[in-house]
Amino acid sequence: MDLRTGAAFWPLKNGLIGVYPPLDRDQTCEVAVLGAGITGALAAHRLTEAGCDVVVLDRNDAGMGSTAASTGLLQYETDLSLTELASHADIQGAVRSWRLGLKAIDDLEAFCGHDGCAFLRRPSVYLASTRWDVRSLEAEHAVRAEHDFDVAWLDRADIAARFGFKRHGAIRSLGDAEVDPYRLTHRALAEATRPGARVFDCTDVTEVRTDETGVTLDTNRGATVRARRLVVAAGYEVARRLGRDRGHLHSTWAFVSEPVPDLSWWPDQCLIWETRRPYLYLRTTSDKRVMVGGEDEPWSSRHESTRLLRKKTAHLLKRCSSLFPLVQLEVAYAWAGVFGTTPDGLPFIGTIPEHPHTCFALGYGGNGITFSMVAADLIRDWCVGRPNPDAQLFAFDR
Repeated sequence: MDLRTGAAFWPLKNGLIGVYPPLDRDQTCEVAVLGAGITGALAAHRLTEAGCDVVVLDRNDAGMGSTAASTGLLQYETDLSLTELASHADIQGAVRSWRLGLKAIDDLEAFCGHDGCAFLRRPSVYLASTRWDVRSLEAEHAVRAEHDFDVAWLDRADIAARFGFKRHGAIRSLGDAEVDPYRLTHRALAEATRPGARVFDCTDVTEVRTDETGVTLDTNRGATVRARRLVVAAGYEVARRLGRDRGHLHSTWAFVSEPVPDLSWWPDQCLIWETRRPYLYLRTTSDKRVMVGGEDEPWSSRHESTRLLRKKTAHLLKRCSSLFPLVQLEVAYAWAGVFGTTPDGLPFIGTIPEHPHTCFALGYGGNGITFSMVAADLIRDWCVGRPNPDAQLFAFDR
């Protein structure tokens, strides 16, 4: 499966940040991490912090799968509203999962510091796409406020005054952020290698063999990795191979504009998304570009079509222009990617009985980077044998 197509912005902007060799000899470690994208990188960092001996493997170049296609929005809000999420379990679990998202963003801010990951706190604005969405969005605002999330209601006059466009209502939230996911991934890998983690990319794991004491990974390079525990953070391809009907894959499209000299028309350079499904989402970048994504549809190989990429990009540009009609954007780069959804909008992080010594981190949902940080903490606790009271929220049997 091709996890992305087109000209993804982040690798083009950053170039080769970190270079890792393919596996050329057998390795032995405490924990093997399969996947050198954002989830695997953060997990490796957390594991080495805890004193674990780690080997990371990826069949592609590090950070060049779904991570490269991410638009880098960090949100604690899930694709399902708090009200909808509570209907799948209970309000306490729903609130807790959102609180963990807020903590994850705080942890990412502390990790990024001022090192150039382009981490910036941004408010987010969740727009009612139609007047019929206002009542449910007002109710959602009330639930969020009741549980002490930092939110405010914007009516039509507020939106017109702040943004200059017409919408019937919106929730403005504090606590979200934006980041350069490609730089963040390489920063996490660098921090993991500092105390001794070994990273090998362009190395495909062809078979996983288990016994009573651990796992052995066979690779296309002829070398093997022997580990006591295995962390699988290799994205949506693994989810399909598990044969478990736990989620659905979707194709999504995005573009980034040429730099815009003056962004004063965009209040707070906030993150913008909407109630319509599939939703449009927008952000800015540190070099004054506008990044726009959406136009999702059920996954198929159609997203590999350059013709469809041009069509979807034109639709995204048109929808962006409907919000900001006086702004003329010029598309610089456009790409397509793959993401997954689950019935409750939460990822699957945990173990499966038929795969001993193995923990999976399947980052479903529109805020995958936030959940990558959550997964890193859960994986660390699993590897060191520390019970985590939040593990059941993301378990496969929840």
